[in-house]
Amino acid sequence: MHQVVVGALVREGQVLLVHRSPDRRAYPNVWDLPGGHVETGESELTALVRELHEELGVEIAPGSVSLLCRLEAGRGGEPVLLSAWLVGDWKGTPTSIARDEHDQIQWFRLEELPPLAHELIGPALVTATQIHRS
Repeated sequence: MHQVVVGALVREGQVLLVHRSPDRRAYPNVWDLPGGHVETGESELTALVRELHEELGVEIAPGSVSLLCRLEAGRGGEPVLLSAWLVGDWKGTPTSIARDEHDQIQWFRLEELPPLAHELIGPALVTATQIHRS
């Protein structure tokens, strides 16, 4: 089973989302958390650090990361194990570097999240962020 990691960069009650390019084979033209496939021999955390650097140009602080949720995803083909992580601290300004993967990045208030590629992540993100604020 393929593994995918995604990260929720959260600041001041907002989360950074990427808009998947309409040309993408999987989940085209929808908002999603940034991330990608775990490569052979990588841990989920190592893959998350690499993917967020490749896609957004940021360096996340591994100690600021906590598991948000894990779920099995996939449409039609082989299932994918998706793990979503809450990222509390990073260096750099998120910039859309992987233009072939997503055509836009945007900060959204948690109360105004658009439908996400994986609909179960939205409620988990809102709940975790509310607990984190407490």
